[in-house]
Amino acid sequence: MSPSAAVPPEATVVGVGADGWAGLAEPAREALRAAEVIFGGARQLALLPAAECAAERVAWPSPLRPAVPRLFAAHAGRRIAVLASGDPYFYGIGRTLAELLPELSLRVLPHPSSVSYACARLGWALEECEVVSVVGRPLARIAAALYEGRRLLVLSAGAGTPARVAELLREHGFGPSRMRVLEQLGGPHERSCEGTAQDWRHPPGDPLNIVAVACAAGQDADQDAGQDAGPVRPGAVPGLPDAAYEHDGQLTKRHVRAATLAALAPAPGELLWDVGGGAGSIAVEWLRAHPACRAVTVERSGERAARITRNADRLGVPGLRVVTGTAPEALSGLPTPDAVFVGGGLTAPGLLAACWAALPVGGRLVANTVTLESEALLVRWYRRYGGELVRLSVAHGVPVGGFTGWRQAMPVTQWAVCKGAADGTGEPPEDARGSEDARGPEDTRGPEDARGSEDAWGDAR
Repeated sequence: MSPSAAVPPEATVVGVGADGWAGLAEPAREALRAAEVIFGGARQLALLPAAECAAERVAWPSPLRPAVPRLFAAHAGRRIAVLASGDPYFYGIGRTLAELLPELSLRVLPHPSSVSYACARLGWALEECEVVSVVGRPLARIAAALYEGRRLLVLSAGAGTPARVAELLREHGFGPSRMRVLEQLGGPHERSCEGTAQDWRHPPGDPLNIVAVACAAGQDADQDAGQDAGPVRPGAVPGLPDAAYEHDGQLTKRHVRAATLAALAPAPGELLWDVGGGAGSIAVEWLRAHPACRAVTVERSGERAARITRNADRLGVPGLRVVTGTAPEALSGLPTPDAVFVGGGLTAPGLLAACWAALPVGGRLVANTVTLESEALLVRWYRRYGGELVRLSVAHGVPVGGFTGWRQAMPVTQWAVCKGAADGTGEPPEDARGSEDARGPEDTRGPEDARGSEDAWGDAR
């Protein structure tokens, strides 16, 4: 019998605050008194008075998730209560139980969350704040939420989190931001301390804390290290400044990038394959479109793969998965994508067919190129499967002596298509097979003879 097959039919989840038993309403107290076994963190279990709760107490092991079905199966048939911090369904155990034990009937008795307490102390409207959890998650996630005037509530991983938050704010040019650390909210030992990120000197305090940040950018916010002069202001829509990325020229430039993301049309929860990652800009901005978006980028160069990881961390999307390898072989075993972008290796034998075959009905594919050979390949696929074939041209104003003129970047051909139910598994067009195999792999981020011009080959990727 599997562990999940023996779970009891019901469990009660009780939210508890730093005030412990004193802060619980009578229905929550009754549920704990009636329980035969109580699961919870060691800190939470210690808040319950022995005189009131005679149940067996079981502390969650680490790691938690693999142990949950086994623990519930071991106590099948007993009255079970589960302790949660604050609101069980706000970054809490409630979601974990619902995911791992969907057949379990949960009675949930919530307590005010730490963010509700924090907003009450700060006088902030909760709906106007952005909450970022770094409990079991990378601190770099905060970077995606940094905007002038924005209010953040950071769910802390421990006593050392406030100093790490201050360091991250300084690194991103938000040193003037005001920080307030609120500890043991709602409990008898509640306290707070505050200051600016650039002058943060407070020693580590209580591990149960939340960090409030009123974002304020400095004059030198996010200057790129030596690629483009001037401040970088990341926006909330695709098309970040090129200087936001560390790159070696293998970069989809911002105007083409914005058009590419518009064609890919990211939606919450969707997964992107970014094939031929370059600097990772397409995958990074896909992830920045919504916190629930997911992305895998495939890059054959180990050096560029490491650079992609650094770009993702810096721009607040450390969840980007980077696969080092050559497509299409490196695509094997990846989860099914909702969208695919091909920006490198377009003419590699079988690559386009493999990407097309991996897409489900309704999935989108977007491919960019600057070469005539790859353009011819895209035209053949366009004739078979339809979609939209466009050419993107960008020119920049540059000094010409004492005047100003236009410098034209290489035009980019883009094919964007949505897979229909009648489109099959992706056999390449008949006249595409031979030419694709004959030419061999090509890096569509820039032809060999264009590498002297960053504008020329950068716009392809």
